[in-house]
Order: sequence, then structure tokens, then C-alpha cells
Amino acid sequence: MTFQEFKNSLSEERPTADFSVLLKALWYDAKGDWEAAHNIAQSREGTRDYDRLHAYLHRKEGDQWNAGYWYRRARAEMPSYSLEKEWEELVKQWLV
Repeated sequence: MTFQEFKNSLSEERPTADFSVLLKALWYDAKGDWEAAHNIAQSREGTRDYDRLHAYLHRKEGDQWNAGYWYRRARAEMPSYSLEKEWEELVKQWLV
């Protein structure tokens, strides 16, 4: 699946069944369901990719302190660029 195909799937009511759990979280986030995305992030705390997702979601929420905590746990730097770009990078990373 390409990034554009993933973006196109946002017009659907539900995420595609073959999406990974992390991609489903980003799909829910893009559809405005932060809580569903956050529940996924919390489901495997201590796993680097899930912690990275958790960091992004708290950054999006505006909770910089909590986001910083999760970026550190994921061994990642908090981006200085837009949330939209971060979302795109995560989708592309997890499409592989």
C-alpha cells in the first residue's frame, strides 16, 4: 500500500482490516478519534513504536510535558516541524 492509498482510505467508515494496529491508530487519529488512537498506544506501552505513537498523540493533544516523556521512552527527539509532517512520516514508516 502506498501513502496515497492510505490517505484515500480516510474516506471509508472503518480502517482496512489488513492495516497494522499502528496504522489503524494513525487512521483513527486522522479521522478525529484521538481516544481510539490513544487506546492503541497504551495497549503495548514499553514497545518502542507504541511509545513513539504515544508521544505523537500527546504532542497533538498539546501536552508537551507528557509528549516529551514518551519521546524519551521511544528514544526519539520531539520534532520541531508540523504535526501533519510527523503523522505522514509515521504512516510512511509503518507502511513498510
